[in-house]
Amino acid sequence: MNRYLLDTNILVYIISGEDYKIQRDIMAVISDAYNICEVSSVSMIEVSQLLRKAKIKPRRDWEKENVLELLTNNLNIRILPFTERHVNTLLKLDAGSGHNDPDDFAIVSHAITDRYTLVSSDEKFKYYTGQGLKFLYNKR
Repeated sequence: MNRYLLDTNILVYIISGEDYKIQRDIMAVISDAYNICEVSSVSMIEVSQLLRKAKIKPRRDWEKENVLELLTNNLNIRILPFTERHVNTLLKLDAGSGHNDPDDFAIVSHAITDRYTLVSSDEKFKYYTGQGLKFLYNKR
């Protein structure tokens, strides 16, 4: 059993019905019942803001108000709390040059602390593999 932390961009593809932006081999990992796929509460804050500002729209068969329920109940994706342990990792993290997104740092810290493989389309995360991040890159 492998554990994966889905980055916000992967979550957005799933919620918006743009699954085709997820590579076939990565979708197989996400769909495999033997794998555990979870998201940081930080990603859910980002997604909530994107939905609220109508920057993304949920797939046709989903309602904005039901996204959390559909993710957790239908897709078995658990939302993980961001805690003091994650903040401690965050404080030690060496940020890559040109990378200034505090939400990204929090998500990377979450994956490192809990030993998840982070699944993302953000190529900047490769930098953090030297700091303990396990990373699965989804090429768009």
